[in-house]
Amino acid sequence: MSFRLSQRDKDIIGFINQFRAVDRDSLVELFFKQLKSPVNACNSVMVRLYRLGLIERTQQYSPTVYLPIDAKIKKNSQKILHFLSILEIYKQMCTYGMPKQVIIEDKPTGRKGGIEPDLFCIFKGSPFWFEIQRNQYSEQKMQEKIHLYEEFFFSDEWKALHWQPEDRATIFPSVILITPVRYAVSSEHIRIIQVASIHELMEKYKGSGKQQKDAKPRIPASSGGIKINLT
Repeated sequence: MSFRLSQRDKDIIGFINQFRAVDRDSLVELFFKQLKSPVNACNSVMVRLYRLGLIERTQQYSPTVYLPIDAKIKKNSQKILHFLSILEIYKQMCTYGMPKQVIIEDKPTGRKGGIEPDLFCIFKGSPFWFEIQRNQYSEQKMQEKIHLYEEFFFSDEWKALHWQPEDRATIFPSVILITPVRYAVSSEHIRIIQVASIHELMEKYKGSGKQQKDAKPRIPASSGGIKINLT
């Protein structure tokens, strides 16, 4: 069978492969919202790509969720909700500016037992690792997670990550905990930010941006010179 894919077809397939699980409404928002009948257009395209065997789908959820053709997760797996949570954070960022260097389930240490953030990206000029907490954990477990980030910080391996700037000092990403619960976790070496959403993050730094104009920012030497300015 011969068929020709449009650039949008290729972009959609690539996006699903990258994010692992993408719901129909998110595809409408990201690829079809400029059309007169975005939902109908999306449904038509996705049915065609599915019948061509280029994507998988699960109708365990409403609206339909689309998966890579070689997806290793079951169609009723709770892991799908995990990936949809990551997608939601990405979409929230897109309302303020396109994230760059997006990596889903980043494994920067390259070995088991190291940090495994749900999402890495460069957003508004600053690098971030996101831990998206759908469930509530103990304070001890969360602090252990922070300790892993500290271990990676002291390893200096992060300085060789491919996204590091070539023309200025290396930067250790801030760690953002996306959680409705505030944990009593802390670090003297890395920056930790706890918010319930990207919208809260933007509001938080929108307010602090005005204060930074009147006062010299205090940046720990261990932060690698990172300055968070999201506005």
